[in-house]
Amino acid sequence: MSQAKVDKYKHEKANRKKTNARNKVKRAIAKVVAAVAVVALVGWGGYSGYQYYEKTRPVNCYYADLSSVSDYLSGLSSDSEQ
Repeated sequence: MSQAKVDKYKHEKANRKKTNARNKVKRAIAKVVAAVAVVALVGWGGYSGYQYYEKTRPVNCYYADLSSVSDYLSGLSSDSEQ
């Protein structure tokens, strides 16, 4: 081995702990960023889906004209008073 290779190996070996620690921190940061991104995407998807569901959901309000029923009931009560 050439002297340059030996010196490079010694330098790498001396800094191996620092390099490994730095790589470990980078991996941890990457995992945290990925987890935040996944949570944000899932949250956004859920919110958008819910908004779409609420927008397209049929309204369960039924309106009926009850004037004829009230006329009938008032007719019954006026007939019974006579």
